[in-house]
Amino acid sequence: MSQSVRRLLLLFGLAAVYFFAAKLGLRFAYINSSVTTVWPPAGIALAAFVLLGYRVWPAILGAAFLANVTTTGGALPSIGIAIGNTAEGLLGSYLVNRFARGGRVFDRVGDILRFTALAALVSTIVSASIGVSSLALGGLMSWADAPRVWLTWWLGDAVGDIVIAPALILWIGVKPAPRWNRAQFLEALALAAVTALVTFAMFGGLFPSRHYPLTVLLWPVLIWVAFRFNPREATAAIVIVSAIAIGRTLQGVGPFSIYTANERLVLLQVWTGITAVTSLVLAAVVAVQRELQGTWKELAVTDPLTGLANHRHLVQSLEGEIKRSRRTGQPFAVVLLDLDGLKQINDRHGHLAGSLAIRRVAEALLGSCRGTDTAARYGGDEFALVLPETGEAAAWHVARGVADRLATDAEKPNLSISVGVAVYPGHGETVEALLNAADIALYETKERRKTRAVGLAP
Repeated sequence: MSQSVRRLLLLFGLAAVYFFAAKLGLRFAYINSSVTTVWPPAGIALAAFVLLGYRVWPAILGAAFLANVTTTGGALPSIGIAIGNTAEGLLGSYLVNRFARGGRVFDRVGDILRFTALAALVSTIVSASIGVSSLALGGLMSWADAPRVWLTWWLGDAVGDIVIAPALILWIGVKPAPRWNRAQFLEALALAAVTALVTFAMFGGLFPSRHYPLTVLLWPVLIWVAFRFNPREATAAIVIVSAIAIGRTLQGVGPFSIYTANERLVLLQVWTGITAVTSLVLAAVVAVQRELQGTWKELAVTDPLTGLANHRHLVQSLEGEIKRSRRTGQPFAVVLLDLDGLKQINDRHGHLAGSLAIRRVAEALLGSCRGTDTAARYGGDEFALVLPETGEAAAWHVARGVADRLATDAEKPNLSISVGVAVYPGHGETVEALLNAADIALYETKERRKTRAVGLAP
């Protein structure tokens, strides 16, 4: 399929989605046939421009015009409304791309607040102003009603941006999409069901004739979403809440149902917008904290130069292998490796070359061990390998493989290593005893190498 055909299909598909969403939103127009507080197309347009680029504007313009002209029958006002809807989406997406990192807007709290202020609250002024002017100039409303109509229009577009756009951007635009395991999938289903049930209870499910303000019942659910999932799932919960709340409010139940039809939707949308932004911010804060904790945890057990396990991680791995070996009766080996002549490399080639030499040894270790093995930086120029279910002969074979990798390394300077091996439980039954035995074996290897070097000297 050619690129032009794909683009044409994309435009038609986007236009169809926008059109049907617009017709759905206009079913809730009470003060004017073209003005509603429920306007999902605003969020659809904003997400489309952020994810697909500004080039999809013809689909938004055409769908907006068709939706309005089939509602009011006025061509000129519909053209003005369509221009306003398109300009709103273009401006909102430009502000998001320019000031809030585009498709990554919901990763940080600051970007979420900028999205709310710039895209949802500022850009929507354009559509409301152009749309109200088009209706008044076209004779479809009086100028006296302009303030009330403008506020309703602006609120509908703003909440559409806040509720719909984040869900579309995070569920469609994030690649690769996070994968759930079975437990996470079941928890997500439970969360969706609980969200729906709590929202139903809040909006007349418990006391349909009393209109109690029970909206605080939702916060434990949103906290659950934030701490167990990510902003992506938080947006899905808000969409569920918004859909059920609108339906129940229109049925005349819930905390906002004591007012007129338009007033109840206005108050509901204000509550929905504030709840959505707060939920997104909370989810983003928790996600950032979770990421920082993961980074701190990794730094606590990782050597920063080589990426290998550090001394702490090495000790933990040895302790775990000792427990497992006692349980299974299988031996395991500890290999200590020392980079020969690191001081000479530093003196002759500089400390940067010395750091690169250490990293070359680390790469040789990683290339020679299994996924179940632990490669660690034991000290400045010393390294260690923990080899589960490995005897002494096999451990020496692995050590020779590391040495061979370094010997065939084409980089300069040439590197060599000295090796010592200890096996549990024959050489020791504690971490200290094993490391000491491997260190003694390493020292003996170095002494034998020195003795051979002296014997070969003239």
